[in-house]
Amino acid sequence: MITPLPPYPAALLKSPGTRLLAVADLHLGWEMSLSSEGIHVPSQTSKLLKKLIGLISEYGPDEVLVLGDVKHTVATAEKMEWHDVPDFFNALRSRVQRVSIIRGNHDGNLEPLLPEGIRVLPASGAAFDDVGFFHGHQWPSPDLLKCRTLVMGHVHPVVGFRDPAGFRVTRQVWVRASCDGGRLSKVLLQKHGMKVRAGAEEAFVELYGMKPRASQLFIMPSFNDFLGGRPLNERRPFGGKAEMVTGPVLRSDAVDMRGADAYLLDGTLLGTIEQLRALS
Repeated sequence: MITPLPPYPAALLKSPGTRLLAVADLHLGWEMSLSSEGIHVPSQTSKLLKKLIGLISEYGPDEVLVLGDVKHTVATAEKMEWHDVPDFFNALRSRVQRVSIIRGNHDGNLEPLLPEGIRVLPASGAAFDDVGFFHGHQWPSPDLLKCRTLVMGHVHPVVGFRDPAGFRVTRQVWVRASCDGGRLSKVLLQKHGMKVRAGAEEAFVELYGMKPRASQLFIMPSFNDFLGGRPLNERRPFGGKAEMVTGPVLRSDAVDMRGADAYLLDGTLLGTIEQLRALS
């Protein structure tokens, strides 16, 4: 079972013999993008590290899993990242048995920055027990559909609220959406170039030896709470498939984003994304 850890944007997966702490979207070095615009912000990496080390001390995981976007630059690395990324993961490695990273869209040329012993997994994700983790900018591996629960990052989910005076605030949220494993299996098989001669579920069984079981999808808030995000309850994101730009899985018919529940980091249920549109 995967459990969010209020009030932090982190989750714990507990299974026999394994305790895995999952976080998403660190974006170490994001301050450099502000510096280029004339806004100078001191590095926040030490604050993120302190928060993550605190979670490790409190929950005692065997493994830390980062769901992509370790660094902020996409294809290269800035000077700050050459310093911050190795120091960050050296500190983690000294406090937990294993550290794994699922590659995100900002993680090009990441390996030279990492100390030895850090495992880098493909962007298509990996299964841990009965939970499939992936970043979200690419389709997940069909193999993840063996899991009942899928977890992704990439979106930096927030919701926005506007009061009668016109003031607007945004808050980070967890998102829990229903997922149709049968529909998703058909799309994934087609995207991976596999011919579906019979029904998608039958083809999935033939190829993978198991029926697709995915029934819910969690979208993790970014662990770096300095980052912004596009409010999911804006009226425009879900007006049509072409307008939803937060990842291929969310653009498919397999995930019910309108009916998805949004939770504050402290666990408060705000309502569905559709209900929250009235407050945007």
